[in-house]
Amino acid sequence: MSDARVPEEHRFQTHDGVSLFYRHWPATGDARCGAVVLFHRGHEHGARMAHLVDELALPGFDFFAWDARGHGRSPGQRGFSPGFATSVRDVQTFIEHIGSAHGVPPEDIHVIAQSVGAVLVATWAHDYAPKVRGLTLASPAFRVKLYVPFARPGLALMHKLRGLFFVNSYVKAKFLTHDPERIASYESDPLISRPIAVNILLGLYDAAERVVADAHAITVPTQLLISGADWVVHHQPQHDFFDRLGSAVKRKLELPGFFHDTLGEKDRGPAVEAIRDFVLELFDQAPQSVSLRGAHLNGATADESRALATPLSALSPRGAYWGLTRASLRLGGLLSHGIKLGHDTGFDSGSTLDYVYRNQARGAGPLGRMVDRTYLGSIGWRGIRQRKLHVEELLRKAMNMLAEQHREVRLMDIAAGHGRYVLDAVLASTVKASSILLRDYSDVNVRDGRSLIAEKALQGCAQFVQADAFDRTSLASVTPRPTLAVVSGLYELFSDNDMVSRSLAGVGDAVEEGGYLVYTGQPWHPQLEMIARALTSHRQGQAWVMRRRTQAEMDQLIDEAGFRKIDQRIDEWGIFTVSLAVRTGR
Repeated sequence: MSDARVPEEHRFQTHDGVSLFYRHWPATGDARCGAVVLFHRGHEHGARMAHLVDELALPGFDFFAWDARGHGRSPGQRGFSPGFATSVRDVQTFIEHIGSAHGVPPEDIHVIAQSVGAVLVATWAHDYAPKVRGLTLASPAFRVKLYVPFARPGLALMHKLRGLFFVNSYVKAKFLTHDPERIASYESDPLISRPIAVNILLGLYDAAERVVADAHAITVPTQLLISGADWVVHHQPQHDFFDRLGSAVKRKLELPGFFHDTLGEKDRGPAVEAIRDFVLELFDQAPQSVSLRGAHLNGATADESRALATPLSALSPRGAYWGLTRASLRLGGLLSHGIKLGHDTGFDSGSTLDYVYRNQARGAGPLGRMVDRTYLGSIGWRGIRQRKLHVEELLRKAMNMLAEQHREVRLMDIAAGHGRYVLDAVLASTVKASSILLRDYSDVNVRDGRSLIAEKALQGCAQFVQADAFDRTSLASVTPRPTLAVVSGLYELFSDNDMVSRSLAGVGDAVEEGGYLVYTGQPWHPQLEMIARALTSHRQGQAWVMRRRTQAEMDQLIDEAGFRKIDQRIDEWGIFTVSLAVRTGR
């Protein structure tokens, strides 16, 4: 076309310093309405979606399309990323870059993604709870058709034994689309690469299963396009995902006869028209959101926690299984120091967490140490240690931002446990804290926390007091007023949003305008039933039953308290999030 829009070529630096390539087609209308961001399939690159810029006929919208790391004109070994979670974070960094470099806020962005790109985007929507206007997911690769029996466990075993290796795509271009030109270009394009790193392939499967099972956590308006004759991915997970979506606005379009390259099919007009209509529908009204304030009373996570709190008959198969598990843990407590500490103080206690942070196996002889090492190596405790690192990272970032603003660092932790992560973060920072106030309800934590302050020689600026993290008046009256507050691992232990809101209101009262809050969340956990059926809490040995909060729910509670999230981290398993928010006022 003579009037086809011409892209500008740019690069942006992602979180680990890698410079990724992207194209930008500026809006051509009289006024910019928003932006559309395109995410390509696996093996491909952003130029393979460039035809949509003109076909969608949205002159008032900027368009952006990246080349994912290891793809197209972006650097890296072809088909490789350090991890699937790394690529998901790249999505977040790209959206942030579009905001800072091109002036488009998330609420004015619509995302269109295909295949593996659609799984990346769905995982990002689940884990980061972005406030974008909407999503269009075309043939998301939630479950790839593997025609070799036991391919997935075989790949996992080979990865464990061999380390990194690459798997070549078996799919021929003629099974992706009916479009002869598209087939020819696929076969001749030197920027298309067949290999995919095994860690990314396995990470794709794991993330897809988690996101499909927990799709209720996604509340962004979402459109799903399903290719009816897809040779590459299974349909059922796509339908399951759509049915479970927590979005108030959601649309599904099945396209009979379409192959996997939905947006590159020969007769793609109906798909393109449906996307255009959906985008215009969303931008014709104010951004839509789903209130999650009452999620502790109704919804998927409330139902889940109630089911976990319901006792099982000891005579049932599951009841017998968990009874045997509890018995084995009691035996383990005779050998493992960590398991004994959990029984004595609660597996969610500050004492247990401090032991997990130190990660030094202790027990009765070599067998006890081996049991303790297995205990400390469980996925939940690995996630806890990564959470500590993320808390420290964001605390240091907030301290640096305060220093750049020539403001004092007055730090408060409202439920510090032993306070190790706060003290480690302070000691590792080049910025000095003028005051550190650690608070906790447990007299054991206060005692041990004071000892830790002395051990780290921080008595001159740090103090530890016994206080209630849910007492709004107590929090609001803290002096001097903190410029940086942290709450880590607390709200995950309490399902009631009213309690959390009361605590956050007190934090909001205490923190100075323009100050910062570091807070944690637990949107998902692979061991919820084991924890509920076999572990005890710090509350008089009661069962440790957790209600997960989605990231969207947690962020809404933060917003309500007068804060705005500006940064976030999440571990590679999607278990624990750590976020940084700025105090903006109510």
